[in-house]
Amino acid sequence: MSDNAKRILVVARDDKVEALRMATGLTLLDDEIRVAVLGELDENSDDVQLQLESLDFADVPVERVTEGPRAVAGMMLNSDAVFFV
Repeated sequence: MSDNAKRILVVARDDKVEALRMATGLTLLDDEIRVAVLGELDENSDDVQLQLESLDFADVPVERVTEGPRAVAGMMLNSDAVFFV
C-alpha cells in the first residue's frame, strides 16, 4: 500500500450484490478495501459466489455484521471513505 492509499469501507446493506461488485472494482486501486455485510447474504446465488471469490482472491475481508450499528460505527471511524450500498 502506498503512502496515498486510502482505507475504504463498503457497507452492503440494501443491494448486497452491487456492493460486492463495487468492492471488487475498487480492488483495482492501491487502497485497502473492507466489506461489511448487514443482514443476510444469499450465498447460494451465483452472482454472490462470483464476487466473494473475487474478493477472496484480492484478500479483501468480507465481514458479516450481526452486532448492530456500533460494529459498523467502529469500522467507519477507521476508514477514510465509506460507501453504503
